[in-house]
Amino acid sequence: MQQQQRPWRALAVLCLANFLILLDTTIVNTAAPDIMSGIDAGIDEVLWVLNGYLLAFASLLIVFGRVGDMVGPRAVFVAGLAVFTVASVLCGLAASPGLLIGARVLQGIGAAALTPQALTLISGIFPAERRGAAFGIFTAVAGVAAVSGPTVGGLVVTSFGWQAVFLLNIPFGVLGVVLALKFVPDLRAGRPHRFDAVGVVLATGALLALVYALVEGQRHDWGVITGVVSIPAVLVLSAVLAVAFVLWERRQREPLVPLDLFRDRNYSIATGITLISSFAVYGLLLVFVIETQTLLGMSPLMSGVTALPWTIALSAVAPVGGRLADRIGGRIPLTAGMALYAAGVLGVAFVPDATSTPATFVVPMLLVGFGMGLALAPATTEAMRGIPPERVGIASGVLNTARQTGAALGAAVVGAVLQNRLVAALREETAVLSTRLPEDVRPRFLDAVEEAAAHGLRLGAGQQGGVEVPADLPPDQAEQFGALAREAFGTAFVAASRPALAVAAGAIAFGGLLALGLRTRRAAAAAPIPSVRR
Repeated sequence: MQQQQRPWRALAVLCLANFLILLDTTIVNTAAPDIMSGIDAGIDEVLWVLNGYLLAFASLLIVFGRVGDMVGPRAVFVAGLAVFTVASVLCGLAASPGLLIGARVLQGIGAAALTPQALTLISGIFPAERRGAAFGIFTAVAGVAAVSGPTVGGLVVTSFGWQAVFLLNIPFGVLGVVLALKFVPDLRAGRPHRFDAVGVVLATGALLALVYALVEGQRHDWGVITGVVSIPAVLVLSAVLAVAFVLWERRQREPLVPLDLFRDRNYSIATGITLISSFAVYGLLLVFVIETQTLLGMSPLMSGVTALPWTIALSAVAPVGGRLADRIGGRIPLTAGMALYAAGVLGVAFVPDATSTPATFVVPMLLVGFGMGLALAPATTEAMRGIPPERVGIASGVLNTARQTGAALGAAVVGAVLQNRLVAALREETAVLSTRLPEDVRPRFLDAVEEAAAHGLRLGAGQQGGVEVPADLPPDQAEQFGALAREAFGTAFVAASRPALAVAAGAIAFGGLLALGLRTRRAAAAAPIPSVRR
Protein backbone atom coordinates (compact mmCIF):
# COMPACT_ATOMS: atom_id res chain seq x y z
CA MET A 1 0.00 0.00 0.00
CA GLN A 2 2.80 2.45 0.87
CA GLN A 3 4.46 1.88 -2.51
CA GLN A 4 1.19 2.72 -4.23
CA GLN A 5 0.85 5.93 -2.21
CA ARG A 6 4.41 7.18 -2.74
CA PRO A 7 3.84 8.48 -6.30
CA TRP A 8 0.91 10.55 -5.05
CA ARG A 9 3.01 11.93 -2.21
CA ALA A 10 5.65 12.93 -4.72
CA LEU A 11 2.95 14.55 -6.87
CA ALA A 12 1.72 16.54 -3.85
CA VAL A 13 5.23 17.93 -3.35
CA LEU A 14 5.56 18.85 -7.02
CA CYS A 15 2.13 20.52 -6.98
CA LEU A 16 3.06 22.54 -3.88
CA ALA A 17 6.20 23.95 -5.53
CA ASN A 18 4.40 24.66 -8.80
CA PHE A 19 1.59 26.43 -6.93
CA LEU A 20 4.09 28.74 -5.22
CA ILE A 21 5.94 29.80 -8.35
CA LEU A 22 2.77 30.36 -10.44
CA LEU A 23 1.07 32.25 -7.63
CA ASP A 24 4.07 34.60 -7.59
CA THR A 25 3.49 35.51 -11.24
CA THR A 26 0.23 37.30 -10.30
CA ILE A 27 0.14 37.89 -6.54
CA VAL A 28 2.80 40.62 -6.69
CA ASN A 29 0.63 42.71 -9.04
CA THR A 30 -1.83 43.18 -6.18
CA ALA A 31 0.97 44.43 -3.93
CA ALA A 32 2.34 46.87 -6.56
CA PRO A 33 0.79 50.09 -5.17
CA ASP A 34 1.92 49.24 -1.62
CA ILE A 35 5.41 48.42 -2.93
CA MET A 36 5.55 51.78 -4.72
CA SER A 37 4.60 53.55 -1.52
CA GLY A 38 6.71 51.41 0.82
CA ILE A 39 10.07 51.68 -0.97
CA ASP A 40 9.49 54.87 -2.99
CA ALA A 41 9.37 53.13 -6.36
CA GLY A 42 8.06 54.65 -9.58
CA ILE A 43 5.83 52.96 -12.11
CA ASP A 44 8.86 52.12 -14.26
CA GLU A 45 10.62 50.49 -11.29
CA VAL A 46 7.59 48.47 -10.23
CA LEU A 47 7.38 47.22 -13.82
CA TRP A 48 10.87 45.80 -13.33
CA VAL A 49 9.75 44.18 -10.06
CA LEU A 50 7.12 42.33 -12.12
CA ASN A 51 9.19 41.77 -15.25
CA GLY A 52 12.46 40.76 -13.58
CA TYR A 53 10.75 37.59 -12.36
CA LEU A 54 8.96 36.90 -15.64
CA LEU A 55 12.05 37.54 -17.78
CA ALA A 56 14.24 35.13 -15.84
CA PHE A 57 11.42 32.59 -15.74
CA ALA A 58 10.70 32.76 -19.47
CA SER A 59 14.25 32.85 -20.79
CA LEU A 60 15.61 29.98 -18.69
CA LEU A 61 12.82 27.37 -18.77
CA ILE A 62 14.23 25.32 -21.63
CA VAL A 63 17.81 25.85 -20.41
CA PHE A 64 17.08 24.28 -17.04
CA GLY A 65 15.24 21.48 -18.75
CA ARG A 66 18.54 20.58 -20.39
CA VAL A 67 20.39 20.95 -17.07
CA GLY A 68 17.92 18.53 -15.45
CA ASP A 69 18.59 15.99 -18.18
CA MET A 70 22.32 16.23 -17.48
CA VAL A 71 22.46 16.14 -13.67
CA GLY A 72 19.09 14.63 -12.70
CA PRO A 73 15.68 16.30 -12.32
CA ARG A 74 15.31 15.91 -8.56
CA ALA A 75 18.61 17.66 -7.84
CA VAL A 76 17.72 20.62 -10.05
CA PHE A 77 14.15 20.71 -8.66
CA VAL A 78 15.39 20.90 -5.07
CA ALA A 79 18.03 23.48 -5.98
CA GLY A 80 15.46 25.60 -7.81
CA LEU A 81 13.02 25.50 -4.90
CA ALA A 82 15.83 26.39 -2.47
CA VAL A 83 16.89 29.37 -4.63
CA PHE A 84 13.26 30.50 -4.94
CA THR A 85 12.83 30.32 -1.16
CA VAL A 86 16.04 32.23 -0.37
CA ALA A 87 15.11 34.84 -2.96
CA SER A 88 11.69 35.21 -1.28
CA VAL A 89 13.48 36.08 1.97
CA LEU A 90 15.54 38.71 0.13
CA CYS A 91 12.39 40.14 -1.50
CA GLY A 92 10.67 40.49 1.87
CA LEU A 93 13.71 42.26 3.36
CA ALA A 94 14.38 44.56 0.37
CA ALA A 95 14.45 48.24 1.33
CA SER A 96 15.00 49.74 -2.12
CA PRO A 97 13.68 49.17 -5.66
CA GLY A 98 17.07 47.92 -6.89
CA LEU A 99 17.37 45.27 -4.18
CA LEU A 100 13.80 44.09 -4.75
CA ILE A 101 14.30 43.84 -8.52
CA GLY A 102 17.50 41.81 -8.03
CA ALA A 103 15.78 39.45 -5.61
CA ARG A 104 12.86 39.02 -8.01
CA VAL A 105 15.26 38.03 -10.81
CA LEU A 106 16.72 35.43 -8.46
CA GLN A 107 13.20 34.18 -7.73
CA GLY A 108 12.60 33.79 -11.46
CA ILE A 109 15.80 31.77 -11.85
CA GLY A 110 14.65 29.39 -9.11
CA ALA A 111 11.19 29.10 -10.68
CA ALA A 112 12.68 28.35 -14.11
CA ALA A 113 14.88 25.64 -12.58
CA LEU A 114 12.13 23.69 -10.83
CA THR A 115 9.23 23.96 -13.31
CA PRO A 116 10.49 21.62 -16.09
CA GLN A 117 11.81 19.10 -13.55
CA ALA A 118 8.34 18.68 -12.03
CA LEU A 119 6.90 17.63 -15.37
CA THR A 120 9.79 15.26 -16.12
CA LEU A 121 9.43 13.67 -12.70
CA ILE A 122 5.70 13.08 -13.11
CA SER A 123 6.37 11.27 -16.39
CA GLY A 124 8.97 9.06 -14.72
CA ILE A 125 7.13 8.38 -11.46
CA PHE A 126 3.71 7.40 -12.79
CA PRO A 127 2.94 4.45 -15.06
CA ALA A 128 1.24 5.25 -18.35
CA GLU A 129 -2.23 4.26 -17.12
CA ARG A 130 -2.05 6.78 -14.24
CA ARG A 131 -0.10 9.55 -15.91
CA GLY A 132 -3.15 11.29 -17.34
CA ALA A 133 -4.75 11.62 -13.91
CA ALA A 134 -1.49 12.89 -12.43
CA PHE A 135 -1.09 15.53 -15.13
CA GLY A 136 -4.73 16.49 -14.71
CA ILE A 137 -4.23 17.18 -10.99
CA PHE A 138 -0.98 19.05 -11.64
CA THR A 139 -2.59 21.23 -14.32
CA ALA A 140 -5.66 21.94 -12.16
CA VAL A 141 -3.46 23.11 -9.29
CA ALA A 142 -1.52 25.33 -11.70
CA GLY A 143 -4.76 26.89 -12.94
CA VAL A 144 -5.97 27.63 -9.43
CA ALA A 145 -2.60 29.23 -8.59
CA ALA A 146 -2.60 31.46 -11.66
CA VAL A 147 -6.07 32.93 -11.01
CA SER A 148 -5.80 33.13 -7.21
CA GLY A 149 -3.14 35.85 -7.21
CA PRO A 150 -5.36 38.95 -7.00
CA THR A 151 -7.61 37.63 -4.24
CA VAL A 152 -4.92 35.91 -2.15
CA GLY A 153 -2.62 38.88 -2.63
CA GLY A 154 -5.31 41.31 -1.54
CA LEU A 155 -5.98 39.36 1.65
CA VAL A 156 -2.29 39.00 2.52
CA VAL A 157 -1.30 42.60 1.75
CA THR A 158 -4.27 44.06 3.65
CA SER A 159 -3.58 41.91 6.69
CA PHE A 160 0.23 41.88 6.84
CA GLY A 161 1.73 44.34 4.32
CA TRP A 162 3.36 43.90 0.93
CA GLN A 163 6.37 42.00 2.31
CA ALA A 164 4.06 39.15 3.28
CA VAL A 165 3.43 38.13 -0.35
CA PHE A 166 7.09 37.07 -0.43
CA LEU A 167 7.57 35.86 3.14
CA LEU A 168 4.54 33.59 2.69
CA ASN A 169 6.71 31.42 0.43
CA ILE A 170 9.33 30.66 3.07
CA PRO A 171 7.67 27.97 5.23
CA PHE A 172 6.16 26.25 2.20
CA GLY A 173 9.46 26.41 0.32
CA VAL A 174 11.41 24.87 3.20
CA LEU A 175 8.73 22.21 3.63
CA GLY A 176 8.85 21.49 -0.09
CA VAL A 177 12.63 20.96 -0.07
CA VAL A 178 12.41 18.56 2.89
CA LEU A 179 9.52 16.58 1.40
CA ALA A 180 11.13 16.46 -2.06
CA LEU A 181 14.26 14.85 -0.63
CA LYS A 182 12.08 12.33 1.20
CA PHE A 183 9.37 11.44 -1.32
CA VAL A 184 10.59 12.38 -4.82
CA PRO A 185 12.78 9.68 -6.38
CA ASP A 186 16.15 10.54 -7.88
CA LEU A 187 15.44 9.63 -11.49
CA ARG A 188 17.98 9.90 -14.26
CA ALA A 189 17.23 10.86 -17.82
CA GLY A 190 18.25 8.63 -20.71
CA ARG A 191 20.34 10.21 -23.46
CA PRO A 192 21.79 13.53 -22.29
CA HIS A 193 21.08 16.61 -24.37
CA ARG A 194 23.56 19.12 -25.70
CA PHE A 195 23.62 22.57 -24.07
CA ASP A 196 23.10 25.37 -26.60
CA ALA A 197 24.89 28.20 -24.77
CA VAL A 198 24.95 30.51 -27.79
CA GLY A 199 21.20 30.08 -28.30
CA VAL A 200 20.60 30.93 -24.64
CA VAL A 201 22.68 34.13 -24.87
CA LEU A 202 21.01 35.29 -28.09
CA ALA A 203 17.43 34.56 -26.98
CA THR A 204 17.86 36.04 -23.51
CA GLY A 205 19.66 39.11 -24.89
CA ALA A 206 16.92 39.78 -27.45
CA LEU A 207 14.16 39.52 -24.85
CA LEU A 208 16.03 41.55 -22.24
CA ALA A 209 16.84 44.36 -24.70
CA LEU A 210 13.21 44.53 -25.87
CA VAL A 211 11.74 44.67 -22.36
CA TYR A 212 14.40 47.16 -21.19
CA ALA A 213 13.54 49.54 -24.04
CA LEU A 214 9.80 49.29 -23.37
CA VAL A 215 10.05 49.75 -19.61
CA GLU A 216 12.72 52.48 -19.62
CA GLY A 217 11.58 54.29 -22.77
CA GLN A 218 9.40 56.87 -21.04
CA ARG A 219 12.09 57.69 -18.47
CA HIS A 220 14.50 58.58 -21.30
CA ASP A 221 11.79 60.24 -23.40
CA TRP A 222 12.30 57.50 -26.02
CA GLY A 223 15.66 59.03 -26.89
CA VAL A 224 19.24 58.98 -25.62
CA ILE A 225 20.12 56.86 -22.58
CA THR A 226 23.80 57.77 -22.40
CA GLY A 227 26.34 58.73 -25.06
CA VAL A 228 25.53 56.90 -28.28
CA VAL A 229 23.18 54.45 -26.56
CA SER A 230 19.51 55.24 -27.11
CA ILE A 231 16.15 53.52 -26.75
CA PRO A 232 15.81 53.09 -30.56
CA ALA A 233 19.32 51.58 -30.63
CA VAL A 234 18.35 49.07 -27.92
CA LEU A 235 15.25 48.10 -29.92
CA VAL A 236 17.40 47.56 -33.01
CA LEU A 237 19.79 45.45 -30.93
CA SER A 238 16.85 43.31 -29.78
CA ALA A 239 15.77 42.73 -33.39
CA VAL A 240 19.32 41.88 -34.49
CA LEU A 241 19.74 39.36 -31.66
CA ALA A 242 16.36 37.79 -32.47
CA VAL A 243 17.33 37.34 -36.14
CA ALA A 244 20.73 35.96 -35.12
CA PHE A 245 18.98 33.50 -32.79
CA VAL A 246 16.76 32.19 -35.59
CA LEU A 247 19.73 31.82 -37.97
CA TRP A 248 21.80 30.08 -35.30
CA GLU A 249 19.03 27.66 -34.33
CA ARG A 250 18.49 26.62 -37.94
CA ARG A 251 22.08 25.31 -38.07
CA GLN A 252 22.07 23.31 -34.82
CA ARG A 253 21.70 19.53 -34.62
CA GLU A 254 19.85 19.84 -31.30
CA PRO A 255 18.61 23.45 -31.14
CA LEU A 256 17.26 25.15 -28.06
CA VAL A 257 14.02 25.81 -29.98
CA PRO A 258 13.45 23.35 -32.86
CA LEU A 259 12.04 25.67 -35.50
CA ASP A 260 10.55 22.80 -37.48
CA LEU A 261 7.89 22.50 -34.76
CA PHE A 262 6.27 25.54 -36.32
CA ARG A 263 5.66 23.70 -39.59
CA ASP A 264 2.61 22.29 -37.80
CA ARG A 265 0.05 25.04 -38.44
CA ASN A 266 -2.05 24.29 -35.38
CA TYR A 267 1.01 24.30 -33.14
CA SER A 268 2.15 27.67 -34.52
CA ILE A 269 -1.28 29.26 -34.18
CA ALA A 270 -1.95 27.87 -30.71
CA THR A 271 1.49 28.94 -29.46
CA GLY A 272 0.82 32.45 -30.75
CA ILE A 273 -2.58 32.50 -29.04
CA THR A 274 -0.99 31.30 -25.79
CA LEU A 275 1.54 34.14 -25.92
CA ILE A 276 -1.20 36.68 -26.71
CA SER A 277 -3.47 35.46 -23.89
CA SER A 278 -0.66 35.78 -21.37
CA PHE A 279 0.35 39.18 -22.83
CA ALA A 280 -3.16 40.51 -22.28
CA VAL A 281 -3.76 39.16 -18.79
CA TYR A 282 -0.57 40.67 -17.35
CA GLY A 283 -1.23 44.01 -19.03
CA LEU A 284 -4.78 43.93 -17.66
CA LEU A 285 -3.62 43.09 -14.14
CA LEU A 286 -1.12 45.95 -14.12
CA VAL A 287 -3.74 48.56 -15.04
CA PHE A 288 -6.50 47.03 -12.92
CA VAL A 289 -4.49 46.96 -9.69
CA ILE A 290 -3.23 50.54 -9.96
CA GLU A 291 -6.70 51.75 -10.96
CA THR A 292 -8.59 50.05 -8.15
CA GLN A 293 -6.09 50.75 -5.38
CA THR A 294 -4.42 54.06 -6.27
CA LEU A 295 -7.19 55.81 -8.20
CA LEU A 296 -10.31 54.40 -6.52
CA GLY A 297 -8.76 54.00 -3.08
CA MET A 298 -9.69 50.33 -2.58
CA SER A 299 -7.73 48.25 -0.11
CA PRO A 300 -5.68 45.42 -1.62
CA LEU A 301 -8.29 43.01 -0.26
CA MET A 302 -11.19 44.85 -1.90
CA SER A 303 -9.20 45.06 -5.13
CA GLY A 304 -8.79 41.27 -5.00
CA VAL A 305 -12.47 40.76 -4.25
CA THR A 306 -13.31 42.99 -7.23
CA ALA A 307 -11.36 40.55 -9.44
CA LEU A 308 -13.16 37.53 -7.95
CA PRO A 309 -15.84 37.26 -10.71
CA TRP A 310 -12.98 36.71 -13.17
CA THR A 311 -11.51 33.90 -11.05
CA ILE A 312 -14.87 32.19 -10.49
CA ALA A 313 -15.92 32.40 -14.16
CA LEU A 314 -12.58 31.09 -15.41
CA SER A 315 -12.60 28.16 -12.97
CA ALA A 316 -16.16 27.22 -13.93
CA VAL A 317 -15.76 27.48 -17.71
CA ALA A 318 -12.23 26.07 -18.22
CA PRO A 319 -13.34 22.39 -17.99
CA VAL A 320 -16.09 23.13 -20.52
CA GLY A 321 -13.54 24.62 -22.91
CA GLY A 322 -11.40 21.49 -22.63
CA ARG A 323 -14.34 19.16 -23.32
CA LEU A 324 -15.45 21.25 -26.30
CA ALA A 325 -11.96 21.08 -27.77
CA ASP A 326 -12.08 17.27 -27.57
CA ARG A 327 -15.55 17.03 -29.09
CA ILE A 328 -15.62 19.68 -31.83
CA GLY A 329 -12.01 20.91 -32.06
CA GLY A 330 -10.50 24.11 -30.77
CA ARG A 331 -11.49 26.58 -33.50
CA ILE A 332 -14.97 27.49 -32.27
CA PRO A 333 -14.31 27.68 -28.49
CA LEU A 334 -11.05 29.57 -29.09
CA THR A 335 -12.64 32.12 -31.41
CA ALA A 336 -15.61 32.63 -29.10
CA GLY A 337 -13.39 32.74 -26.04
CA MET A 338 -11.04 35.34 -27.48
CA ALA A 339 -14.01 37.50 -28.53
CA LEU A 340 -15.43 37.44 -24.98
CA TYR A 341 -11.97 38.03 -23.54
CA ALA A 342 -11.42 41.11 -25.73
CA ALA A 343 -14.88 42.46 -24.86
CA GLY A 344 -14.13 42.08 -21.15
CA VAL A 345 -10.81 43.91 -21.41
CA LEU A 346 -12.47 46.74 -23.36
CA GLY A 347 -15.12 46.84 -20.63
CA VAL A 348 -12.43 47.29 -17.96
CA ALA A 349 -10.95 50.05 -20.14
CA PHE A 350 -14.04 52.09 -20.95
CA VAL A 351 -16.71 51.38 -18.31
CA PRO A 352 -14.95 52.59 -15.10
CA ASP A 353 -14.28 56.23 -14.22
CA ALA A 354 -12.78 58.02 -11.22
CA THR A 355 -15.92 57.35 -9.12
CA SER A 356 -16.38 53.64 -9.87
CA THR A 357 -17.16 50.97 -7.26
CA PRO A 358 -16.45 47.22 -7.23
CA ALA A 359 -19.86 46.62 -8.81
CA THR A 360 -18.70 48.53 -11.91
CA PHE A 361 -16.22 45.76 -12.73
CA VAL A 362 -18.50 42.72 -12.31
CA VAL A 363 -19.67 42.35 -15.91
CA PRO A 364 -16.29 43.11 -17.54
CA MET A 365 -14.52 40.69 -15.20
CA LEU A 366 -17.09 37.96 -15.88
CA LEU A 367 -16.50 38.40 -19.61
CA VAL A 368 -12.73 38.16 -19.11
CA GLY A 369 -13.19 34.98 -17.05
CA PHE A 370 -15.62 33.33 -19.46
CA GLY A 371 -13.38 34.19 -22.41
CA MET A 372 -10.18 32.92 -20.82
CA GLY A 373 -11.95 29.80 -19.60
CA LEU A 374 -13.10 28.94 -23.13
CA ALA A 375 -9.68 29.69 -24.66
CA LEU A 376 -7.01 28.29 -22.31
CA ALA A 377 -7.53 24.53 -22.56
CA PRO A 378 -8.29 24.47 -26.33
CA ALA A 379 -5.10 26.45 -27.04
CA THR A 380 -2.94 23.88 -25.24
CA THR A 381 -4.89 20.95 -26.70
CA GLU A 382 -4.61 22.19 -30.28
CA ALA A 383 -0.91 22.98 -29.84
CA MET A 384 -0.04 19.49 -28.64
CA ARG A 385 -2.54 17.31 -30.52
CA GLY A 386 -0.40 16.71 -33.60
CA ILE A 387 3.01 16.53 -31.91
CA PRO A 388 4.70 13.07 -32.03
CA PRO A 389 5.18 11.51 -28.56
CA GLU A 390 8.97 11.72 -28.76
CA ARG A 391 8.77 15.51 -29.24
CA VAL A 392 6.15 16.31 -26.61
CA GLY A 393 8.75 17.46 -24.09
CA ILE A 394 10.45 20.10 -26.21
CA ALA A 395 7.15 21.22 -27.79
CA SER A 396 5.53 21.89 -24.43
CA GLY A 397 8.73 23.59 -23.25
CA VAL A 398 8.46 26.05 -26.14
CA LEU A 399 4.75 26.52 -25.35
CA ASN A 400 5.52 27.32 -21.70
CA THR A 401 8.28 29.70 -22.76
CA ALA A 402 5.81 31.50 -25.05
CA ARG A 403 3.41 31.82 -22.12
CA GLN A 404 6.00 33.42 -19.82
CA THR A 405 7.42 35.58 -22.62
CA GLY A 406 3.92 36.89 -23.30
CA ALA A 407 3.55 37.76 -19.62
CA ALA A 408 6.79 39.76 -19.60
CA LEU A 409 5.93 41.55 -22.85
CA GLY A 410 2.37 42.27 -21.72
CA ALA A 411 3.43 44.05 -18.56
CA ALA A 412 6.17 45.91 -20.49
CA VAL A 413 4.16 46.99 -23.54
CA VAL A 414 0.93 47.90 -21.73
CA GLY A 415 3.01 49.55 -19.00
CA ALA A 416 4.92 51.59 -21.60
CA VAL A 417 1.70 52.81 -23.24
CA LEU A 418 0.21 53.56 -19.81
CA GLN A 419 3.25 55.60 -18.73
CA ASN A 420 3.44 57.50 -22.00
CA ARG A 421 -0.23 58.44 -22.11
CA LEU A 422 -0.39 59.11 -18.38
CA VAL A 423 2.44 61.64 -18.53
CA ALA A 424 0.91 63.36 -21.58
CA ALA A 425 -2.58 63.47 -20.06
CA LEU A 426 -1.23 64.63 -16.70
CA ARG A 427 0.56 67.56 -18.33
CA GLU A 428 -2.64 68.58 -20.12
CA GLU A 429 -4.75 68.33 -16.97
CA THR A 430 -2.31 70.21 -14.76
CA ALA A 431 -2.01 73.02 -17.32
CA VAL A 432 -5.77 73.54 -17.00
CA LEU A 433 -6.08 72.94 -13.25
CA SER A 434 -3.12 75.14 -12.36
CA THR A 435 -5.25 78.20 -13.16
CA ARG A 436 -7.15 77.56 -9.91
CA LEU A 437 -4.01 78.19 -7.86
CA PRO A 438 -2.59 81.55 -6.88
CA GLU A 439 -0.43 82.96 -9.66
CA ASP A 440 2.82 82.60 -7.70
CA VAL A 441 2.13 78.90 -6.96
CA ARG A 442 1.26 77.84 -10.53
CA PRO A 443 4.86 77.46 -11.78
CA ARG A 444 5.71 75.29 -8.75
CA PHE A 445 2.70 73.10 -9.49
CA LEU A 446 3.72 72.61 -13.13
CA ASP A 447 7.36 72.02 -12.13
CA ALA A 448 6.28 69.40 -9.57
CA VAL A 449 4.36 67.53 -12.26
CA GLU A 450 7.37 67.60 -14.60
CA GLU A 451 9.61 66.34 -11.79
CA ALA A 452 7.17 63.53 -11.03
CA ALA A 453 6.95 62.55 -14.71
CA ALA A 454 10.75 62.42 -14.97
CA HIS A 455 11.00 60.01 -12.03
CA GLY A 456 8.30 57.49 -12.90
CA LEU A 457 5.33 59.00 -10.97
CA ARG A 458 6.12 57.71 -7.50
CA LEU A 459 3.05 57.26 -5.32
CA GLY A 460 4.64 57.28 -1.88
CA ALA A 461 4.01 59.10 1.35
CA GLY A 462 3.92 62.92 1.09
CA GLN A 463 2.85 62.70 -2.55
CA GLN A 464 -0.55 63.37 -4.07
CA GLY A 465 -1.31 61.77 -7.42
CA GLY A 466 2.40 61.07 -7.82
CA VAL A 467 3.29 64.74 -7.22
CA GLU A 468 5.39 65.98 -4.29
CA VAL A 469 3.61 68.72 -2.31
CA PRO A 470 6.10 71.46 -1.31
CA ALA A 471 6.61 71.52 2.44
CA ASP A 472 6.86 75.31 2.66
CA LEU A 473 3.38 76.10 1.34
CA PRO A 474 0.77 77.51 3.75
CA PRO A 475 -1.68 74.79 4.89
CA ASP A 476 -4.58 76.03 2.77
CA GLN A 477 -2.44 76.24 -0.39
CA ALA A 478 -0.85 72.85 0.34
CA GLU A 479 -4.31 71.28 0.66
CA GLN A 480 -5.44 72.87 -2.62
CA PHE A 481 -2.16 71.86 -4.30
CA GLY A 482 -2.62 68.23 -3.26
CA ALA A 483 -6.31 68.14 -4.17
CA LEU A 484 -5.62 69.42 -7.67
CA ALA A 485 -2.77 66.93 -8.09
CA ARG A 486 -5.10 64.06 -7.12
CA GLU A 487 -7.80 65.32 -9.48
CA ALA A 488 -5.31 65.63 -12.32
CA PHE A 489 -3.94 62.14 -11.69
CA GLY A 490 -7.42 60.60 -11.57
CA THR A 491 -8.56 62.16 -14.83
CA ALA A 492 -5.23 61.45 -16.53
CA PHE A 493 -5.10 57.82 -15.38
CA VAL A 494 -8.58 57.03 -16.70
CA ALA A 495 -7.63 58.64 -20.01
CA ALA A 496 -4.31 56.75 -20.16
CA SER A 497 -5.72 53.36 -19.15
CA ARG A 498 -8.01 53.24 -22.17
CA PRO A 499 -5.38 53.16 -24.93
CA ALA A 500 -3.19 50.92 -22.76
CA LEU A 501 -5.93 48.31 -22.40
CA ALA A 502 -7.01 48.82 -26.01
CA VAL A 503 -3.57 47.47 -26.98
CA ALA A 504 -4.29 44.33 -24.94
CA ALA A 505 -7.79 43.99 -26.42
CA GLY A 506 -6.41 44.44 -29.94
CA ALA A 507 -3.89 41.68 -29.35
CA ILE A 508 -6.67 39.37 -28.13
CA ALA A 509 -8.80 40.17 -31.18
CA PHE A 510 -5.83 39.28 -33.39
CA GLY A 511 -5.56 35.98 -31.50
CA GLY A 512 -9.23 35.32 -32.24
CA LEU A 513 -8.59 35.85 -35.95
CA LEU A 514 -5.64 33.46 -35.77
CA ALA A 515 -7.92 30.83 -34.24
CA LEU A 516 -10.02 30.82 -37.41
CA GLY A 517 -6.99 29.34 -39.19
CA LEU A 518 -6.90 26.20 -37.02
CA ARG A 519 -7.36 22.89 -38.76
CA THR A 520 -10.02 20.77 -37.09
CA ARG A 521 -8.77 17.35 -35.99
CA ARG A 522 -10.60 14.61 -34.21
CA ALA A 523 -9.23 13.99 -30.73
CA ALA A 524 -9.32 10.24 -31.27
CA ALA A 525 -6.88 10.49 -34.14
CA ALA A 526 -4.08 11.85 -31.99
CA ALA A 527 -1.92 10.21 -29.39
CA PRO A 528 -2.80 11.14 -25.78
CA ILE A 529 -0.50 13.94 -24.67
CA PRO A 530 -0.35 15.69 -21.31
CA SER A 531 -1.51 19.32 -21.41
CA VAL A 532 1.69 20.82 -20.04
CA ARG A 533 5.14 19.44 -20.23
CA ARG A 534 8.75 20.47 -20.65
